[in-house]
Amino acid sequence: MPQKNGVHQPTARATQQDFYGHDREEVTRLIIQGLDDLGYHEAANTLSRESGYEVESPAVALFRHAVLQGDWREAEALLFGSEPADQGGGVSIHNGDHQGLKFVEGVDENQLRFLLRKQKYLELLESKDLGRALMVLRQELTPLKQERSQLQQLSSMLVNTPDGLKKEAQWDGATGQSRNVLLQELSKSIAPSVMIPEHRLADLLNQVKRNQISHCLYHNPSRSPSLFADHMCDRSQFPLRTVLELGQNAGEVWAMRFSHDGKMLATSGQATDVLIYDTDTFQVLHRLTEHTDHVAYLAWSPDDRKLITCSHDKTSRVWDAPSGQRILKIDHHNHPGPGNLTAAAWSPDGQSFVTGSLHGNHKLCLWGIDGEPLFNWNVDYRVQDCAISPNGKRMVVISSECQIVVYNYETREEEYSILLKNKMTCVNISQDSQHMLINMANSEIQLIKIDNAEIVKRYMGQQQGEFVIRSTFGGADQNLILSGSEDAKVYIWHKENGTLIETLVGHHSPGCVNVIAWNPTDPCMFASGGDDHKVRM
Repeated sequence: MPQKNGVHQPTARATQQDFYGHDREEVTRLIIQGLDDLGYHEAANTLSRESGYEVESPAVALFRHAVLQGDWREAEALLFGSEPADQGGGVSIHNGDHQGLKFVEGVDENQLRFLLRKQKYLELLESKDLGRALMVLRQELTPLKQERSQLQQLSSMLVNTPDGLKKEAQWDGATGQSRNVLLQELSKSIAPSVMIPEHRLADLLNQVKRNQISHCLYHNPSRSPSLFADHMCDRSQFPLRTVLELGQNAGEVWAMRFSHDGKMLATSGQATDVLIYDTDTFQVLHRLTEHTDHVAYLAWSPDDRKLITCSHDKTSRVWDAPSGQRILKIDHHNHPGPGNLTAAAWSPDGQSFVTGSLHGNHKLCLWGIDGEPLFNWNVDYRVQDCAISPNGKRMVVISSECQIVVYNYETREEEYSILLKNKMTCVNISQDSQHMLINMANSEIQLIKIDNAEIVKRYMGQQQGEFVIRSTFGGADQNLILSGSEDAKVYIWHKENGTLIETLVGHHSPGCVNVIAWNPTDPCMFASGGDDHKVRM
């Protein structure tokens, strides 16, 4: 935006400081920034001239320019207030005395210096200027006395190739987005009144929408709420009524999944058959009949062309969904006694998948699409369920020994594990890859942050103590939590505030509702499967 590089003289600054309870300057600066984000640069300039306000001061504009241009001495001088050292000629764009930018309270200035100098170091390594890079490491980074492990990691990068450097540092190079990422990180430590966070108006509007959604119990639209009116969904628009009952299953229904495109529904359970329905007509497309025991788990490939089924016959099978033909059988889980296959999850690229079992030499194993084992985690626990995050970065495993184990799926290494007091029956991961949903055998469901294992919300009311029940995320924005129950009912909670909004009587009692599945492309369709051999839509 043009005014970032200079100062406008105010032409007619308004004397009224209040804007319906808000600070006039703050509102005006946010509108100027928003106009610029929308591409209305001339309108933004006009408002800046008329109001006398700028989005940011000349010093902030110069600092932004220095970071994005890789002028690290200038960036430090502008950030902290020290004059850049003489570099043997040339004129600095930073003129005169400068006191530095105002920081938020409690900022570690050496940490900010470390971030700037780390970027400088990585760019020197990328350009193969190893001599200068080594000087930066020894003379500029080491004296900052940051964590030794960080310095050791940076030191090890001296022998990397440029591609290896980017992979190890999780960094996309000087010409990528790394400088923008650095600027965003540094801006978090600069007082917002000095350097307004990027796209702040849009962020505030998103917060308004999220707040309205959090108070809308029956929120389930396929479109984002309008800003023109307060938002509230009507209960009558929520899928609360059974419209169809599917009775083709020969036994209790234990597992059920919609395909990612919502066009197919696969069901399995106590019987040996697996059924695939067309969700337009709800006619059976395929009946998969090769298993010889209960089929307790199934999972669609990312492109919906393949389906994995896991059975108590100690085999997993991969089926071609369009034809219904089996294309792969894995029976490497054989073990004396009960050694049931319990879980499966596809890698996001669809070229490999993970299976889990209670016993055997491959209790947690990664397989290629050709059936060859690619990696075996050699775990000492029994796998109850597993899930891979949609972004492919993490895998969450729950065990029969009351453990949650989180792995870095890219490196295959364990990140952390948690030992709980109660057994768990299933795990789901949200579409944004931020949260895991865990069903507990003590009639509780927990929403947990994957990054730090923080319990965000607990959902209670359903009955679960003896049987495996599979809950799920639901709703157009995954703003609902749904679970079956041992009292033959379906329970629905608002994800954000934890309110139990509906209890549906869906299956014949006595009996258990074992599994819930939400159609990912139709916000008004979900299915439940129960002990009564029925699937209810």
